[in-house]
Amino acid sequence: MSKPYADREVWFFTGSQDLYGEETLRQVAEQSQEVARALDASSDVPVSIVWKPVLKDSDSIRRAMLDANADDRVLGVITWMHTFSPAKMWIAGLSALDKPLLHLHTQANVELPWADIDFDFMNLNQAAHGDREYAYIASRMGVARTTVAGHVSNPAVTARVGTWVRASAGLTATRSLRLARFGDNMRNVAVTEGDKTEAEVRFGVSVNTWGVNDLVAAIAQVSDAEVDVLVKEYEDLYDVVPELRAGGDRHESLRYAARQEVALLALLGDLGAKAFTTNFEDLGDLRQLPGLAVQRLMSAGYGFGAEGDWKTAVLVRAAKVMGAGLPGGASLMEDYTYDLTPGDEVILGAHMLEICPSLTTSTPRVEIHPLGIGGKEDPVRMVFDADPGVGVVVSLADMRERFRLTANVVDIVPPRAALPNLPVARAVWKPRPDFPTSAEAWLTAGGAHHTVLSTAAGVDAFEIFADLTRSELLVIDESTTARGFRDQIRWNQAYHRLAQGF
Repeated sequence: MSKPYADREVWFFTGSQDLYGEETLRQVAEQSQEVARALDASSDVPVSIVWKPVLKDSDSIRRAMLDANADDRVLGVITWMHTFSPAKMWIAGLSALDKPLLHLHTQANVELPWADIDFDFMNLNQAAHGDREYAYIASRMGVARTTVAGHVSNPAVTARVGTWVRASAGLTATRSLRLARFGDNMRNVAVTEGDKTEAEVRFGVSVNTWGVNDLVAAIAQVSDAEVDVLVKEYEDLYDVVPELRAGGDRHESLRYAARQEVALLALLGDLGAKAFTTNFEDLGDLRQLPGLAVQRLMSAGYGFGAEGDWKTAVLVRAAKVMGAGLPGGASLMEDYTYDLTPGDEVILGAHMLEICPSLTTSTPRVEIHPLGIGGKEDPVRMVFDADPGVGVVVSLADMRERFRLTANVVDIVPPRAALPNLPVARAVWKPRPDFPTSAEAWLTAGGAHHTVLSTAAGVDAFEIFADLTRSELLVIDESTTARGFRDQIRWNQAYHRLAQGF
């Protein structure tokens, strides 16, 4: 079975010591290999689990962690103390580790063989207290980690391990992410600003700006043959309106959209960038604001933020990676307007042009309409409704001494009527726990108006991603209350400011 992260690995480390003798250590190795194989065989775990020899002393533990750091294939490491492994041996290794860490609290057997238990069995199967010794030193050292308890034959356990893998892949993606801003942020907007240096410290992303006319120059280099190939692809994949098809009155606008896509792919490839932004206030000599091209690049896994919102572009890229291989998708989104029918409120989310078609299994319709802002030609875009289902809406905001992720679990529903005069891709959702609590909590948190809507990676993945990047996460879901949410923000405020040190 192909794994979504086929070119990556997670290393499986088992802790023990020399006290028990060769026979016991042989059994430790055999049983830990069985655990690693069970994880590797699980469809919930989207990466290869690579077992490593049992670790029995400080030098080998430190070397194993350094080797994991140095191998770009490694998303993270899983540790399990099969026997008692004196935790002072782990100090140097845990201090050196720079990859995500999962502490798996498990054991070889599911049920105890009550009638057969003797001291040999007890010496071999000591995870119940061996993992406590290990967890103590990790806690004392302040080592960030995810802890999962249970037997690996339990689907709930493998599902949680798989979620950690996905969050670790998201971190790996941002740590190597280059983001190209074409133009600056929309003027006078607050939430799209942020500390790019601190973002590189926290997320690893390198954010830099290129002139819009760099993209214009790249468009000029696109050949008619390249455009022909892409236009045919559009007509094969999508419901392209007649006026945009070959022979239609506005076919040239579709060809220009194709030129934008080819140019963006080439330029981003040259820059090594997997995320980018545009801004309708800063279009240079572009003839139209990129719409179709942006939608297509997001569908191919690129992060994107509108109006220069580079933080949302980072989040979209992370969501794309974390959701790889899962049904659903991820996209830039924006809360636009409400239906405030009492007790049955819904939110209509959209953007000017740039919603990713990974949110639908229907065939998008490619249309052209006036934009009304930007002062350029009418842009081409895909129009569709997001599929019904469960999703999560997440924003990323700079709160001075920390980045804050605000996440709302939502239920995406069909529009209550046709939207013939709204020619953009859109999603309609009911926020949990209800509209008033959700909206008031979001506003209290200062959550951004640009978000990522993910129907693939869920809130659990974003929770681990926040831990890995030392970011704050506020979750709004079915258990949220207004009073509890306000209190959480107050407590978090104190914690994150104290955590910066003096």
